[in-house]
Amino acid sequence: MDKYQVIIKPLVTEQGTHLAQTLRAYPFQVHPKANKTEIKQAVEKIYNVQVSEVRTSNRKGKPRRRGMSRGTTAHWKKAFVVLRPDYHIDLF
Repeated sequence: MDKYQVIIKPLVTEQGTHLAQTLRAYPFQVHPKANKTEIKQAVEKIYNVQVSEVRTSNRKGKPRRRGMSRGTTAHWKKAFVVLRPDYHIDLF
């Protein structure tokens, strides 16, 4: 898998900004089949930083209704990337 296909988008939220400032943990939405090693290599290549730890979680889609039909939103994968002490990403 290409490095630019692993990282889908950074999750810029209040909680994500707080974690980035206090713990140097940056949240990203990643490809559902990406593993921790691929995520680490992709973040290091794209943002030119050193990663110390990667935590991942699979997020289940929420149930939704539109009129009489029911469905769910898409399932997705979230990764928290913790950087080494002297690195940061300017996006957050």
